[in-house]
Amino acid sequence: MIELHPEFLTKNGQKEFAVLPYEEFLKIQDLLQDLEDLRDLREAKQAEKDSSSISLSDVKKTLIS
Repeated sequence: MIELHPEFLTKNGQKEFAVLPYEEFLKIQDLLQDLEDLRDLREAKQAEKDSSSISLSDVKKTLIS
């Protein structure tokens, strides 16, 4: 888990914005990209779950022939 060190900006006594150190922001951005990639992979696997497939050994045989 990323340890965050936010500073809060308030408006009328209520927290309005959170400001993070740039390095923490970059870590969060990387994690979000990884999560998005994982979601895309899962969606693609689900969409292709009923598709026919060819084993690697069959592909090799086809390419060598």
